[in-house]
Amino acid sequence: MKKLAAYVVAILGFGIYGAMTGVDRDDSGNIVGEGTLDAFQVRLGDCFDDPDVTADEFSSLPGVPCTEPHDNEAFAVFDLTMASYPENDIADISQSSCIDRFEAYVGSDYQSSSLDVVTMFPSPESWAQDDREVVCALYDMSGAKLVGSVKGRGI
Repeated sequence: MKKLAAYVVAILGFGIYGAMTGVDRDDSGNIVGEGTLDAFQVRLGDCFDDPDVTADEFSSLPGVPCTEPHDNEAFAVFDLTMASYPENDIADISQSSCIDRFEAYVGSDYQSSSLDVVTMFPSPESWAQDDREVVCALYDMSGAKLVGSVKGRGI
């Protein structure tokens, strides 16, 4: 019984810690305080650092205000509309769909930009749970941190 009580306390502690370390947003939804950003709750314009994991799948990101140095900025969030999971093509479909949205956000075409695109897309498991969302994010190809939003900057 003691062991069970310890697990319950630990789970409650992690839940409270997670609630306390989530990103802070202002009234317009912009991230204004660093914290954990749920990968399923990324919004257009959110800035975040690379996750600290080497796995192909993750559920949270280190959210950062765009005014502070950051690795990535979400420039598009959309749902895929195909009926079945495109197992062999999902990465390519997501990447090309993101590149199609690049110029409208950045203000310059993808080919001449110093920015590149990283995509987050559903896994077969999350697809089975009705996840269809793709998040398109930008990063500086030189590896330098971004400072400020890249929206409309034409870089």
